[in-house]
Order: sequence, then C-alpha cells, then structure tokens
Amino acid sequence: MIARYPCVILMPEIQEFMKPAKKIETSPKERALLVQLVHGRQDRDEAADSLLELERLADTAGAAVVGVITQRRDRPTPNFLIGEGKLADVQLACRQAKANMVIFDNELSPVQVNNIDLAIGIKVIDRTELILQIFARRARSAESQVQVELAQLEYLVSRVPVSERQARFSGGIGMKGPGESPFQMRKAVMQRRMRDLKEKLKAIQQRSERTRVRRQWPLACLVGYTNAGKSTLLNTLAGSDAYVDDRLFATLDTKTRMVYLAEGKNVLMADTVGFIRNLPHGLVASFKSTLDVAVNANLLLIVVDSDHMRSGDHLRVVHETLKEIGADKVPSLLLLNKCDSPEAQKNLPDLVATHPDAIQISAMNGDGLDKVKQIMIERLAGIFEIGDKQPRWTRHTEIAE
Repeated sequence: MIARYPCVILMPEIQEFMKPAKKIETSPKERALLVQLVHGRQDRDEAADSLLELERLADTAGAAVVGVITQRRDRPTPNFLIGEGKLADVQLACRQAKANMVIFDNELSPVQVNNIDLAIGIKVIDRTELILQIFARRARSAESQVQVELAQLEYLVSRVPVSERQARFSGGIGMKGPGESPFQMRKAVMQRRMRDLKEKLKAIQQRSERTRVRRQWPLACLVGYTNAGKSTLLNTLAGSDAYVDDRLFATLDTKTRMVYLAEGKNVLMADTVGFIRNLPHGLVASFKSTLDVAVNANLLLIVVDSDHMRSGDHLRVVHETLKEIGADKVPSLLLLNKCDSPEAQKNLPDLVATHPDAIQISAMNGDGLDKVKQIMIERLAGIFEIGDKQPRWTRHTEIAE
C-alpha cells in the first residue's frame, strides 16, 4: 500500500486490517487521519515538525492517529484545500484504516470543511478546532471555562452560513423581505451569549486588578512553548504539586505559588498556559485576562525546551505571542530547560551562541536553579519589600489571582 501511495503513511496497526483471520478489537477512541498541505515556500522541516505536533495534539484530545497524508502544492485549492486526486487518497486511507475523523494541519474555510465532509462522509476538523476541543476538555476553573466557551463561539459564529433560500420572509403580498434567515437568528443568539461572556471576563479582570494592586511581593511569570517544563519548574522552585503531564496544554489555569529566594526575599511565581505555533487569535483574545498576569509581571521567565530540535523556532513563537498580548516590554530571563538530556547537548551550543545570557537549567533535577534565584534577586532588587509588612513565607502557599 505504501508503494502505491508514496505520500500516504499508514501506521503499523493498519496492517492488522489486512489479516482476516485475526479478530479486530474495537477501541473507544476516535480514529483520526492527519492531513497536511505544504504550499508555497514553506520550510519542509518546519512542516514536518508541525505535523508531529498535530499528532501530539490529537493524542492529547484522546484520538488515536492511524495515518498521515501530506501533499505539496504551489497553492491550496479553493474547494478542498488539497487536490482532488489527493482527496481520493484520503477517502481510500479512511476506509482502510477505519478512520472516523480527519484532522487537517491547515486552517480550513467553512466552505472547504463542508465540501470535504460531503466528499468523505466523516467528521472533518482543522488545527484550530482541535486546539479548542483540547482547551474545552482541560478547562477546570470558572474563568478558563468562560474563556474557552467564548473562544468556541467566536470560532463558530464565523462559520454560520447565510442562504437566501432559507429566508424567513422572502417578500411578496403583505410581506416585507428578505428578513432574517434561521442561521442569522442562530447567529444572533450566539452573539448575545458572547456579550454575556465578555462581561463576565471583564468582571474577573477587574477583580484580578484589585488583587494585583494589593499584592506585597514581586511577581515573576513563567511563559514558554507548551510542554517546555514550566509546571515542573514551578513545582521544583516552590515545592508545590501543580499538575504535570507530558502532553501539550497540560496547564490552562494560571497557578501562582510563593517562592523563597533568600532571607526576606520572596516572590510570587505564576505558571501560564503554554504557547504554540498558529495559536488561534480567538484563544489569545479570550485568554487575555489570564495572560494579563504576564503583562503585569515584574519579570518573565521564558522557559525553552532545549531538548527539542526546533527550540529556536519555539522561542520565536513565544516572542511573537508576547508581543501580541503586549508583554514584549516586560524584563525577561531566558532559561534553557532539560539541559541534562543527550539531545539538548547537541542543541545547546547554537542556543548559547545566539543567547549568551541564557541560563542552562534542569527543572527535573534542579541544575542551575540556584543561579536563577540569584539573578532574580538582582533583577528584582528595587522591588522587594523587606519589613514587618511582608508575611512569613509558607512553602505550599497558593495565591488566588
């Protein structure tokens, strides 16, 4: 099969479908086929890393990836994004792998989603919708649930079709048309709900602002690409037990802990949602109240996974996202995490040459963290409040933002 379709990479488990003597066990997971269009002058290595990242996103969402199809074209087609011949390959691969979902690494227009859905006959989503589904599953706090719902509605409202054939009042005797279509009426309900959610987020942001004004300690904020090790670093520095998982977007809710740096020098440290390439703008806007902790921080600790082969590209995405939320002017300290891994030893020379002020650390075993604390003390020297007003540090203190 691979010889006949060189661009169709089927997972080993698909070979089991070629053995009729063996009974196939059904899995409760959704079986997803990944599709990617590499167009224009897009870098091949970057496209391969994006596809690998999409596979991890699918796993985080609870889907089993059963195959991958890629195509390189000068430009996408308006109807299906990919060519019609490649669409036939997708149909064949879905039947062979018994896939019940197709996930595109590219952003699809509403028309393309509808056309591909009709052609293949199974659920079709793009990278943006997949990330939204992950956020919906991982949201725990009331604030993050409101933010996710708002982002989902902003995504869906742009995909509500409008058709003149479905007009409620089409004009005629005694009628004034064209009036509202059922889809327009549905869109109006969604927009009202969005206004309510924005009001809730505004109230949350106002409460957070009042809390920020009253705080007596400097605030350091952990930012970085998703799965860079921010939560592990927070646990190691604060001696806390924040949730850690080797999956993308393990952390959605902002967690803030008290960290002891030296005698009389404590700092609040906040862990934020990780960034990712092509992060939907709706999510950035909806999570603005959460990401404001980075904007209002006294110091940003930018955590980079030096073990990753595309760590430099990840750092570029982080800087772009910080600029988008207005936190690019906040003083920062670059931390090269996972420096003790064999792969990191290959990447570190280039990273250090490009960023000589970066600190090599290991959040897992604590390497380099004493140096991080010392530099934090130097950077925050003018902000520390030493005296009777500063409460006594407690190792497992959790501060509500």
